Amino acid sequence: MSKVEIRRVESKKDLKKFVKVPFAVHRDHPEWVPPLIMDRMDFLNQKKNPYFDHAEVELWIAEKDGEPVGRISAQIDQNWDEYRGGKDGQFGFFETTDDQEVATALLDTGSEWLAGKGREKVYGPMDFTTNDEIGIQISGFDLKPVILENCHQPYFQERVEGAGFTKAMDLLMWHLEMGKLARGLEFHPAIMEAAQQSLDEHGITIRNMRRSDLANEMERFHQVYNEAWGDNWGFVPITREEVEFHAKTLKLVIDEDWAMIAETDDGETVGAALTLPDINQVLAKMGGKVFPTGWFHFLTGRRKIDQVRIFALGVKKAYQHTGVAAALYVKHIQTTDPDGIMKGDAGWILETNEPMNRALEGMGAEVTKKFRVYEKTLN
Repeated sequence: MSKVEIRRVESKKDLKKFVKVPFAVHRDHPEWVPPLIMDRMDFLNQKKNPYFDHAEVELWIAEKDGEPVGRISAQIDQNWDEYRGGKDGQFGFFETTDDQEVATALLDTGSEWLAGKGREKVYGPMDFTTNDEIGIQISGFDLKPVILENCHQPYFQERVEGAGFTKAMDLLMWHLEMGKLARGLEFHPAIMEAAQQSLDEHGITIRNMRRSDLANEMERFHQVYNEAWGDNWGFVPITREEVEFHAKTLKLVIDEDWAMIAETDDGETVGAALTLPDINQVLAKMGGKVFPTGWFHFLTGRRKIDQVRIFALGVKKAYQHTGVAAALYVKHIQTTDPDGIMKGDAGWILETNEPMNRALEGMGAEVTKKFRVYEKTLN
């Protein structure tokens, strides 16, 4: 039996190896979609990603006989400490072959580092926060991941639990066939009624974000996001710098038709929805690279995307009972293109978020995937 070696990432060369570990782990996984290596390198670059301004991060690669068999991060987020309290740490970017020795070695390494820093509990995976990719996939293995969604094989759950981690929270991905609704199949009438009420009685309108003013539009989204999601389990406010960083990354993906702002007559932003075309349908053909042919696939493939992901939809607390969320739902149905995008995924949604889960169920959506965040007390 070969021994597992855990190596800390210490150089740019190591970082590229870290980024490419999933290419080895998922080599025979038909549903996995390779990320853009360039994008992942930027995301993990301490000089570029403002997450590192308030967090301490370590990265490790697991190898057997010199070949990569897994990876993990461990992080301590000052913003998490300030907002949520306690002495928690997180692990993320978790990948492992179907080998309990590898999984345990990685998770123990991250946990021991966190314990050495005075952390008392660890949650994960979070890449790096609940605002990013999160959770171990525990169902829906026959489906490809959508944009900004993790993708794992069934054994991942067993390997994490085999290392002593237990469930903290499940996250739901709902699938909605919006084309059916657009063609006249009704969803719950209370949603339509509440949507009309928000427009007629509260003077709230829904408009599309403007790409020509994207920086300010994302700032409006930022204001709604931090207030609307503030009470959610695991939530940590996203900083203005992080919003700007993500906006640059998503600039080529964002579609004005699917990015929405709800505002009052006097221009106050009260709600927002950031729905993204599922660029994973294009990335699946790019092999993680832009050149030599990846750019061609990107330019030509975007026109063929037929689904979206409702990444975030929220309303400021003072307006959460005025039907704004319902109006945003209806706007999504009205945006559906009979010749293009007819379906979408909404999530992730906390399993405990009953109002949102009921609303999606009322629109005829169904849960097609589940992701699990784990926890472990550190001694």
